[in-house]
Amino acid sequence: MSQTTTLLWILQGLAALVFLAAGGAKLAGIQQMVDEFAKVGVGQWFRYFTGLLEVLGAAGLFLPRYSFCSAVLLSVVMIGAVISQLTVVRGSPIAPLVMLLLTAAIAYLRKP
Repeated sequence: MSQTTTLLWILQGLAALVFLAAGGAKLAGIQQMVDEFAKVGVGQWFRYFTGLLEVLGAAGLFLPRYSFCSAVLLSVVMIGAVISQLTVVRGSPIAPLVMLLLTAAIAYLRKP
């Protein structure tokens, strides 16, 4: 296994852990997540939907056959998160931006 492949698996593992934690918090109904999605104004169903996408995407990062598609999916979710932070929530977009760059890099490096 080359150093690049090893580094890529480490990055995928770290990203997956972050998305499992974030998606799990959304699905568990952590108050901060409930409040943040209330600000968005779409409804709490969107919190569940986003949490599910994050958890499924995180799981897919561990499966070589699905890692590219999962990284693309998570990149799209993070684009929405960055836009939401900038326009509605008025929070810092740094964390979702970092995760967007990470998942986009994984998608690029795992493209078929």
